[in-house]
Amino acid sequence: MRRARSHSEIILAGSGGQGLILSGIMLAEAAMLEGKNVVQTQSYGIASRGGLSLAEVIVDEEEIIFQQVRAPDCVLALSEEAAKKYESWAARGVPMLYDSTLVAPRQGGNFIGRDFTRKASDLGNAGSVNILALAAVAAYTGVVNIASLEKLIRKRFRGAALDLNLELLAAGSELAAA
Repeated sequence: MRRARSHSEIILAGSGGQGLILSGIMLAEAAMLEGKNVVQTQSYGIASRGGLSLAEVIVDEEEIIFQQVRAPDCVLALSEEAAKKYESWAARGVPMLYDSTLVAPRQGGNFIGRDFTRKASDLGNAGSVNILALAAVAAYTGVVNIASLEKLIRKRFRGAALDLNLELLAAGSELAAA
């Protein structure tokens, strides 16, 4: 795990339908709960499912002037297309957490493969991989506290969905440390 800096830039990328836009929004909301300034942008292909989808989040203690990611502190790639698009950042020293269930293995110290989709499926819902991966990014980077994400999950979900998402949050935190 890394220690959070006062300025952090995170890219969450994958396929449409994986919930990465929601993850970006939740990451931004968690940072706001912690009193930080945030910019969150999103982009997705013309296909609502299957095309490249991404969320960028900038978190800072100070005012954010430039509102696009210029130097990410971490990239999350949940699809092969996303990994190919952003793998050049790893060559420049940026850690890339990627879904080893769906993405071909990458070589190099900055590529960190975790079986996000398989783990989410084992917990009961592969479609909730976004929450699990978001927890891993938060735990790995320290950009927000896991407690802030838990607070948001408790606010957004009820019943069985709440229980599942809390399990996914814990599992994602564990995967970051693995």
